[in-house]
Amino acid sequence: MSELAKRVITALVLAPVALGVIYLGGLPLATFLAAVSVGCAWEFFRLARQTGVDPLDPLGLPLAGAIPLAVYAAAAGLYTPSLAVPAVAMLTILSAVIWVRGTAGRPIGAAAATVLGALYSGGLLSFGYALREHPYAVGDRAGTALVAFPLVLTWASDIGAYAVGRTIGGRKLIPSVSPGKTVAGALGGLVVTVIAAWAYARFVLTPTALLTMSVQGAMVFGAIISVAAQVGDLTESLFKREANMKDSSRLIPGHGGLLDRLDSLLFVLPVAYLLFDWLLIPAAGAHGQ
Repeated sequence: MSELAKRVITALVLAPVALGVIYLGGLPLATFLAAVSVGCAWEFFRLARQTGVDPLDPLGLPLAGAIPLAVYAAAAGLYTPSLAVPAVAMLTILSAVIWVRGTAGRPIGAAAATVLGALYSGGLLSFGYALREHPYAVGDRAGTALVAFPLVLTWASDIGAYAVGRTIGGRKLIPSVSPGKTVAGALGGLVVTVIAAWAYARFVLTPTALLTMSVQGAMVFGAIISVAAQVGDLTESLFKREANMKDSSRLIPGHGGLLDRLDSLLFVLPVAYLLFDWLLIPAAGAHGQ
């Protein structure tokens, strides 16, 4: 089977599953995000290990999975969030490096990579749950539409950048990090995302979630999301470049690893959550429903 066929089949299987879990929300979504976070953290630790740093997987992997579940528990009123919890988690990691890494095991790098891996995966992916349960989203359809908004724009940015970059070519964006990306592709991805943001806000978000954005707001949203998506892609490329690895893993047939597929989305989700607070407005007639 060709790599293209694997990519298509995998996407056709995984996309409906992901959308179904997003629609369910609640514990199913939090559990799904926790599992994906553990996989992303495992890949990150794998990359870090190739650079000579040895993270503490037995602490970092559970921490990555616990973050989305903690966000769910806090949203459900099962516990009151406290800054002491992440502080104690960090202190546990710092204490552990004394015994399991010592002076010869690059303890600073080990502790830093462990914390960063958990936050980069579980910390950023937990915003997927926060978007699904956003205060502005009333009902399952509205919550799903809000989560799908940055997902669609991430795909639009990737497709636009790839198509324009391949068609026009020209000056490389950052060849030392990602040799295939061009300035024209980056601008093309931004333009396509701005158009997609306006179309989604008008034709999907308003009828589905009774929310909308002004034309200017949608353009700003699309532009910032495209920048976030491209920076997220470049960040993972930088990690792989340092580790001298082509893919973060081979977990997904035809697609490489989880980080290879979610690198842009990791940056997009928290940025989208922040922008929604500023740019979303109720559609006309929403207050009466």
